[in-house]
Amino acid sequence: MKMKIQTSFYELPTDSHASLRDSLLSHIQNLKDLSPVIVTQLALAIADLALQMASWKGCVQTLVEKYSNDVTSLPFLLEILTVLPEEVHSRSLRIGANRRTEIIEDLAYYSSTVISLLMTCVEKAGNDEKMLIKIFRCLGSWFNLGVLDSTFMANSKLLSLLFEVLVSTRLRGTLPARTKSLLRGDTWSPVEDLSDLCPLCVLFWVFFFTRVLNYCRVFTELCETFLDKIVCTPGQGLGDLRTLELLLICAGHPQYEVVEISFNFWYRLGEHLYKTDDAVIHSIFKAYIQRLLHALARHCQLDSDHEGVPEETDDFGEFRMRVSDLVKDLIFLVGSVECFAQLYATLKDGNPPWEVTEAVLFIMASIAKSVDQENNPTLVEVLEGVVRLPETVHTAVRYTSIELVGEMSEVVDRNPQFLDPVLGYLMKGLCDRRLASAAAKAIHNICSVCRDHMAQHFNGLLEIARSLDSFTLSPEAAVGLLKGTALVLARLPLEKIAECLSELCAVQVMALKKLLSQEPSNGLSSDPTVPLDRLAVIFR
Repeated sequence: MKMKIQTSFYELPTDSHASLRDSLLSHIQNLKDLSPVIVTQLALAIADLALQMASWKGCVQTLVEKYSNDVTSLPFLLEILTVLPEEVHSRSLRIGANRRTEIIEDLAYYSSTVISLLMTCVEKAGNDEKMLIKIFRCLGSWFNLGVLDSTFMANSKLLSLLFEVLVSTRLRGTLPARTKSLLRGDTWSPVEDLSDLCPLCVLFWVFFFTRVLNYCRVFTELCETFLDKIVCTPGQGLGDLRTLELLLICAGHPQYEVVEISFNFWYRLGEHLYKTDDAVIHSIFKAYIQRLLHALARHCQLDSDHEGVPEETDDFGEFRMRVSDLVKDLIFLVGSVECFAQLYATLKDGNPPWEVTEAVLFIMASIAKSVDQENNPTLVEVLEGVVRLPETVHTAVRYTSIELVGEMSEVVDRNPQFLDPVLGYLMKGLCDRRLASAAAKAIHNICSVCRDHMAQHFNGLLEIARSLDSFTLSPEAAVGLLKGTALVLARLPLEKIAECLSELCAVQVMALKKLLSQEPSNGLSSDPTVPLDRLAVIFR
């Protein structure tokens, strides 16, 4: 019936609309005690009918007057009032923009009637969790349509009830999840004191993981709603910085998925503060960002029983990449020099497990390029320590340390005495199939920044280029190595460039000749794009 109304309502004669409506209402009332799925489908059919039946004026008022006094009818009445706003923008309905506008205006007019009904339902529901879930779902549906008056809602007892449910430990299951989408936007405007949220912090660790995610979403929505106030008037009124404390509690949860929910807020906070460019304001937020960065470093730790290099394509690898981007965006608030030195101190002054070392090196690699190179002995000390790492350390530590060396190419350029040790360290990585691509990328970075110093090592680069296929490299890493070699080639004396360019290209030309001389296999010749791409990057 629902599909018929959605797709073929126009075929029904106008004088039959009222009888179809009455029949559907009769059916849902008679079947209200059966499967919830049936009730929902009938509610959708009634909602779709109301949206397309232009002659049914004030459908909300009609439904409320007819069923609100019957307690047994309230569940299906709430179901209809929940799906009705959700169906307004349904692509399945054949209604035009003017009709949608008319519907939205009609629903906005009767929105106060719905809120009054929900308050009545709350009084009748008592501690009935299922009924409260239906009430909150309905309220969320009307919020999402954007037809509720924000001032009216902010003073409504329904909003207070949402907080009471969040604090209550008696109501379990999915109920708190239903509140997260309601606590956002302009409905917060009259709230002057956030102290009522503090009891949540005490309860935070008690709840199941899914509930923790929902609380983090609530806290994140809270911070995003008050972002302008937090930046402009930190610590005052709606700019209360205890909202940041709530997010830092989330960051302290052992599951990385929790803190990831708040990333968008931290991005936006960094953007706002960067535009503000006020040293006094920045100093207020420094401690909060420091705590966040320490939490992120902890979340980036691999499992202690992890083997091999860090994965970059799984969910945790993508999370680490997002952490790297976030750290780069926020580091200006803490100071990259100070942060880099603090991270190094955690490695220098203690003997942390390998997974802690790897995570710290990962964060250091994220900020290395932003550290001021002038008179910074820490950078030199870090570089010297990294290239002396023994081959016996965990493979993941070697992998991340190679990435760090690649990010510190400017340090190498300013301290050419480290060029030979750095190249020796990277060559060891290049010969290890697990580390080869990371080492190739680091060599590319060194060649790009240290072109003049690398000119004396061109013959070594040429040998690498001749043996490129003997290393276990990704196509991108192989092309990057050749690109770095070509950049160094451009720094050679003019009389040597032609000869060296010919030698560099000869390897790829020979590969093409070999392909052309081969007989086609299974009707297909070998793919020449690899040597062609490599030639292209050399000339480019």
